[in-house]
Amino acid sequence: MFGLFKRNPTKKLQQDYERKLQAAMEASRNGDMRANATLTEEAEAILTEINRLKAEEG
Repeated sequence: MFGLFKRNPTKKLQQDYERKLQAAMEASRNGDMRANATLTEEAEAILTEINRLKAEEG
C-alpha cells in the first residue's frame, strides 16, 4: 500500500543524465573539451545505473 508513495529512482537519474548531457554539449560549444569529456563520462555512469535499476525491476 505504501509503495504507492515511493519515489521512482530511475526518474531522478534520468533527469540527472539529461542535465549532464546538456552541460557536456554546452561545454563542447564553448570549446572546453576536457569538461565535455568529464561530463560525458559522468552521464554514461548515470546511464549504466539507470540500466541496472531497470534490469532489477523487470
